[in-house]
Amino acid sequence: MPESVVELKNVWKVFGDRAAETIQAATTGDLSKAEALEKYRTVIGVRDASFSVARGEIFCIMGLSGSGKSTLVRHVNRLIEPTAGTITVLGQDVGAMGPNELRQMRATHIGMVFQHMALMPHRSVRENVAYPLEIRKIPKSRRWAISDHTLGLVDLTGYEDRLPKELSGGMQQRVGIARALASDPEILLMDEPFSALDPLIRLQLQDQFKALVRDLNKSTLFITHDLDEAIRIGHRIAIMKDGVIVQIGTPEEIVTQPADDYVREFVQGISRLKLVKAHTIMEPLANGHTKQPADAPRVEGDSDLDGLIDIAVGTDQPLVVTEGGTDVGVITKTTLLRGIQGGR
Repeated sequence: MPESVVELKNVWKVFGDRAAETIQAATTGDLSKAEALEKYRTVIGVRDASFSVARGEIFCIMGLSGSGKSTLVRHVNRLIEPTAGTITVLGQDVGAMGPNELRQMRATHIGMVFQHMALMPHRSVRENVAYPLEIRKIPKSRRWAISDHTLGLVDLTGYEDRLPKELSGGMQQRVGIARALASDPEILLMDEPFSALDPLIRLQLQDQFKALVRDLNKSTLFITHDLDEAIRIGHRIAIMKDGVIVQIGTPEEIVTQPADDYVREFVQGISRLKLVKAHTIMEPLANGHTKQPADAPRVEGDSDLDGLIDIAVGTDQPLVVTEGGTDVGVITKTTLLRGIQGGR
């Protein structure tokens, strides 16, 4: 079982003086966000949220404005205090930490990147990246070396002495990522870091960020309001509405098995070609009936629809799905078309 580096259990955030009454009413009955505001004059920001993030995983939290996604992620480094529930980071209860422990956790184990980076305009790129290390009193030569190394990771070598105003928006965002990486944290909190960028630059940074996180084995909570972005970079996605986590799943699970109409509306315009796999749409072979023609095309269970189409157009035979060298299912052209369309 993968190691969990972040775990939230039954986390609530209720704004207002009657928070305890609100939680009690919401727990014992079906109290909506609007009803809580009307009856108790409270706002439910996060409602009974539970999930864990594995080491090296990019866990995307997405939802519309006001859904609670940014509020939720700020609980991880306790920028916001939970009303109820527990948050565990690297095996430690964040809620039980004193001020010094919390500062140490934020400084060494958690890096955060916001949509607006607030780079210091009078300081060079190198100085901006090195600033968290400066606060920790790390010697200048060491700060400079770390800064130059992290700038290299985000392809900004040669820009160390430039001022932020001399960089494009995408380059400034990469400076922010480098600054978050400078302390070599195990965990990154990313709050809509690419949403203000032009589409092409955004796609480039998404790919670069995903590769960087994979290479460095960083665990990431990535906040976005864009399902395309979540699907593009996330290993798993949590979809929020009115403070509630409606569904958690892989991109394929979210697209093929939406939990309700709210999620279904989100995914209806998403292309399935790179997401849906052979093992999802295949017709399983019954026990004792696994023998298929030897010359039939074989595909792996994790082959996507796009690849299956390429193979299917060159043959009149069904595609045979294999796992571990054993035939486990078949995909006919009818099955494939239904998979593309969205039906089994």
